[in-house]
Amino acid sequence: MQFSSSLQQGRLIKRYKRFLADVIPKGAAAEASLTLHCPNTGKMTGCAEPGWTVYFSVSDNAKRKYPHTWELVENHQGEVICVNTARANQLVAEALSLRQIPQLAQYGEIKPEVRYGSENSRIDFLLRQTGEPDCYVEVKSVTLLDDKEQGQGYFPDTRSERAQKHVRELIQCVQNGQRAVLLFCVLHTGITRISPADHLDPVYGALIRDALAAGVECLAWRADISPRGMQLVQELPFHVSGQDSSIS
Repeated sequence: MQFSSSLQQGRLIKRYKRFLADVIPKGAAAEASLTLHCPNTGKMTGCAEPGWTVYFSVSDNAKRKYPHTWELVENHQGEVICVNTARANQLVAEALSLRQIPQLAQYGEIKPEVRYGSENSRIDFLLRQTGEPDCYVEVKSVTLLDDKEQGQGYFPDTRSERAQKHVRELIQCVQNGQRAVLLFCVLHTGITRISPADHLDPVYGALIRDALAAGVECLAWRADISPRGMQLVQELPFHVSGQDSSIS
């Protein structure tokens, strides 16, 4: 996927109130700060340090209070992170339509945002193909990098009852004779492998182990990220400690 227009560059002052961030646009004076919409409800640990380079898009919608949207951030190590979580589903949708994910390439019908499950969820993608069980694909955006163990990424970045619910729903899909896939979309160029964040959400970690045992598939794909655009390019290992679940 390509960004609809060239992203503008700035320097992060701070993120606040979850949905807002102040930046100094490139070439502007320090007092000429700009407020961006931050499309990320998470903690954004390791993604929002003051002084880092940010890239933002500009909307031509005159009704928007904040027409600028924070898209990317570059840390001091030169690693690029996509903080706009909506991009994960867009990337996966593109990869599915182009059949770039080998494990899911056989499906000809792709339906986004379909209601399912006993807990009233919406699956990110329902895949169908004649002669195949329906395949339910839940997408998760991964941006949390361990600052002590090089390349180790985790999901979630905080305790998440919503993420727990989605795993339970996927387990039910398998129990009902369908296929279920949890697809971790890695939006941090410094991450080279993925694990559940047991240290932040042990309930989620336990559910992942239950899901793997039940037959839910866990895939991780890394995106190539630049101010011009993004694309899923590489499958990464997914590993759960204490269980032989590595995928590469």
